[in-house]
Amino acid sequence: MKSVLDVAAIKADFPIFEQSMRGGKRLVFLDSGATSQKPRSVIEAESNFYYTSNAAVHRGSYLLAERASEAFDGARSDVAEFLGVDSEEIIFTKSATESLNILAYAFGNPRSARCVGPGDEIVLSELEHHANLIPWQELAKRTGAVLKWFSVQEDGSLDLSNISSVITEKCKIVAITHQSNVLGSIPNIAPIISATHAVGALFVLDACQSVPHMPVAPRELGIDFLAFSGHKALGPTGVGVLWGKSDLLDGMQPMLFGGSMIDSVTMTDATWADAPKRFEAGVPNMAQAVGLAAGLKYLQSVGLEKIHEWELQLTKRALDGLREIADVKILGPQSLEQRGGVISFVIDGLHPHDVGQVMDQFGVAVRTGHHCAWPLIRKLGVSGTTRASFYLYNDMSDVDVLLESVTAARDYFRKR
Repeated sequence: MKSVLDVAAIKADFPIFEQSMRGGKRLVFLDSGATSQKPRSVIEAESNFYYTSNAAVHRGSYLLAERASEAFDGARSDVAEFLGVDSEEIIFTKSATESLNILAYAFGNPRSARCVGPGDEIVLSELEHHANLIPWQELAKRTGAVLKWFSVQEDGSLDLSNISSVITEKCKIVAITHQSNVLGSIPNIAPIISATHAVGALFVLDACQSVPHMPVAPRELGIDFLAFSGHKALGPTGVGVLWGKSDLLDGMQPMLFGGSMIDSVTMTDATWADAPKRFEAGVPNMAQAVGLAAGLKYLQSVGLEKIHEWELQLTKRALDGLREIADVKILGPQSLEQRGGVISFVIDGLHPHDVGQVMDQFGVAVRTGHHCAWPLIRKLGVSGTTRASFYLYNDMSDVDVLLESVTAARDYFRKR
């Protein structure tokens, strides 16, 4: 099958693939669901900021400060363009985890325009990563709100048969993942969004596993908030994004306080600047934001639709191959419908950590364990899984090595 991407040329842009792994094996990186590798353009954009423009943004009238501010503001505009939104709706955070915590804090603050109180309902799903579960759990505990959720079915989809009883007039917040980081399944969020807004609630999308891999347009989806991590989208660690509709952001109270986020201050009181500044206290992650913008530009140059199509081709080959290996069970979606390039599997009688260690001997990097999704893992009835996740720098030979290493892991422990 002909690739829609020039993977060899893409891989050449990523310096990390120039090194060898154990025993001289080449690196087969299949853990992009946890973090992506970085192209030279991202590494250089971040380092060049320190070489040429390092100064605290929006604080000085000298040349370096002007360069820094222009680079940081430009990065915000680039992220906004990537999502098709307004730049003042883009908040830089340190991670998607922080982005979601900012929302959960704001909705628990009585001074916010939209606030959760006793008896109100917050709706999640069993697919959620801890980052989109625990902040809402804590919000419910603080406010006396009730936590409800959609259950996951064997094929990785959400059971929406009871949507009218899950999302009721008492609902204030619905927070759902756009793609499961464990199963790769993409929930059917359209009816959930519709039901959310029908009762006047707000919809939050955890887009960590979707924004780096496929076109995502918040306005077209009709959502209210979106969060994603820079390090999963070819960008540096230490930078995340929170997008929200401007009128909603301006009605929210901030979680962090200090310099840059204020409008005025006296010895006894303070007022906040408009969004996004009110949510970016202190000197921001300037170089990281610049690096993220470079990563998103790289993705745009390749094409998100092509990336998604290629990942599904890789996923099909992996699914077909894993089915042929005795004692291997694939969890979640068995077809390419409503899924992305993430596959979780177990080998009968073997612990995922043992499987991962054998695969490492082949240069294969996969994630093993519960993937920060304990409720889902318990629902699946396993102690953990081995997870392979594909990206634009993977090719069919990577899938072949994956299958070879899985077979070797099974055979190694069967002989002992």
